Amino acid sequence: MTAVFIATFMTSVEVTIVTTALPSIISALHGLAMQSWIMSAYLLTTAITTPIYGKLADAWGRRRIFQWGVVVFTVGSFLSGLAPSIGWLIAARGIQGIGAGAVMPLTFTIIADYYDFSERAKVLALNNTAWGLSALVGPLIGGFLVDTLSWHWVFFVNVPLGILVAFLIQVGYREKRPASVQLTIDWPGILWLTSCLVTLLLGIQFLLRAPWLAGLLLVIAAVSLAFFGRTEKRQRDPLIAPTMFANRTFAIQIATAMILSGVLIGYQVYFPIWLQSLYRIGATEAGFVVTSSSVMWLTSSFFVGPLIARFVPKRISLVIITVLLLSYASLTLAGLHFPMWVFYVIAMINGTGMGIVISMNTILSQHMVPAAMVGSATSVLTLGRSLGQTVMTGVYGAVLNLVIRFTRGNIPFAQINGVISAKGSRVRPTLTMDQVILTSLHGVFWVVVIMLAVVWWINWRDPLHTVIDQNQAH
Repeated sequence: MTAVFIATFMTSVEVTIVTTALPSIISALHGLAMQSWIMSAYLLTTAITTPIYGKLADAWGRRRIFQWGVVVFTVGSFLSGLAPSIGWLIAARGIQGIGAGAVMPLTFTIIADYYDFSERAKVLALNNTAWGLSALVGPLIGGFLVDTLSWHWVFFVNVPLGILVAFLIQVGYREKRPASVQLTIDWPGILWLTSCLVTLLLGIQFLLRAPWLAGLLLVIAAVSLAFFGRTEKRQRDPLIAPTMFANRTFAIQIATAMILSGVLIGYQVYFPIWLQSLYRIGATEAGFVVTSSSVMWLTSSFFVGPLIARFVPKRISLVIITVLLLSYASLTLAGLHFPMWVFYVIAMINGTGMGIVISMNTILSQHMVPAAMVGSATSVLTLGRSLGQTVMTGVYGAVLNLVIRFTRGNIPFAQINGVISAKGSRVRPTLTMDQVILTSLHGVFWVVVIMLAVVWWINWRDPLHTVIDQNQAH
């Protein structure tokens, strides 16, 4: 379990630690035009491989697949730290994601193997504490490493953790249940899902540079999704069982977690960029904004059980999403002299709301399916959250670049790239440059506001109007 907790910390800290260092990475590698791929490559390969590793772990055993994931993730971290160019870094981040796709879901699977239902909730809470700790210290570690050493060390820091986890698993983990000798892999489902995800993200990335190609790729993504759904209905052992989505409340939990994860990645990436680019503060200080959200996330998650015991989940979600929507809407009107303390308030509101709603999504998605499908439901939720982050990382990057290109006038794009770094050290910014960056950030948070409005409407249509009966076995 020590290995599981460290692995959870290691894979989740990767997101929070990198977002703080992102402005420095963009500036050093001249990568503003491709900045969204630094996150997207990691999230995309994680999303694609998550359901595949779930099937392989059932057939070949948890230990072998988990160990593979840890080793690949560690190698990817080391290669990311060595990156001399933006292309190298993106490729190495993809390797990291291939490893994380095995580690992230199998931590939950191993816990389910070792503990019965009565103990599982407590152990999952402890595991979430490891995740919360990563969200808490990740921005601080990232800011400290960038300010005192260099951005390369935000990747190197995971290498010793990966070696430690691999060692602990090798000497201390024993399979509780034998591996199945029968392996049924839904290859058509894997191919159609991969085709859908890859073409979707590529289409988003090419929206600016090649609109016709982007349109073609998005059409291919839609067709692939349709074929994926059709294939899964026919498969005897599908990658993602369509029967789970017959329960409308379950489907709403997945959709809510997916959209809110997209909102979350916007906050994690663009709050530090906003503060470092326009307020000229260091990476460490900007990281405190992300930290304040993490503290509130940890605190609020302890209230999820009492809340769903007394209130209808739908009403809890609607109230919290309304508050989130109003908070983010204020950023679309923010000027260059917008009080910096307001960012901390919005971050704390964000952490409180996300901590309750996304934790509730996890509990309800497991509760709304038969006991035999709880593991699959958890995998689907994990996949949904990865998809939300993956797709929206590309969308936000496209919006940011599009608005910059339309509003920069005669200012070279390279100069804007130089301003978007810690303290704007590469280029002496002008008021016009600041206004261009501010307008582009307004565009990003307009997308966030629209997403929150959509998720509010989805939850309003939830047919569940009663308090959850927590005495049911699963």
